[in-house]
Amino acid sequence: MKAFAICGSPNLVGNTSKSLIHLLDYLEKEGFETEYVHIYEDHMIPCNCCNTCEIRGDGRCVNEDDRMNDYLDKMRAADVIILCSPSYFGTCTAQLKMFLERAGYCLATGGYGLRGKLGVAFATQERDGGITVFNELVTWMLRMGLTVIGTDPLPIINGDGPNDWEEDDKGIRALDRLSERIVEFILDE
Repeated sequence: MKAFAICGSPNLVGNTSKSLIHLLDYLEKEGFETEYVHIYEDHMIPCNCCNTCEIRGDGRCVNEDDRMNDYLDKMRAADVIILCSPSYFGTCTAQLKMFLERAGYCLATGGYGLRGKLGVAFATQERDGGITVFNELVTWMLRMGLTVIGTDPLPIINGDGPNDWEEDDKGIRALDRLSERIVEFILDE
């Protein structure tokens, strides 16, 4: 069982990153092989709508100057895809948005290689925007054909400083329940 996570936060030790590590630690204890990347570190190149991925139809991006194709391969090989992002000015980070645009184009024109995989999303926020980010990530997953699971309360973690996520009891409860649901879903298959 493999889980591949993409963190949209530019902060390697911020609330989003630490929340993701909390979730992945649970999965590792349950026997999952986990891997995560900070999309911010890659300096993603935006999609220029060249349509080469559509012409080729192989689900790969023609631009080899960043790690997009590596990430697409890792997503195709995983059982669970996890996306998370902080709310920046009421939406997901620009770096994650660039990734989602390019990955979505490549996956859609290459046969929807994520169809049927499990999708999980969560967001962090200082004061607002978490629901918008969560909805953006879930909508992308649904368009890609993933089976998306959620929880109540919604997995939106509140925090201002780098360790404030630990003070959000409801957010931690949502992350823990989400982790449990991932394991339940995979084991039931």
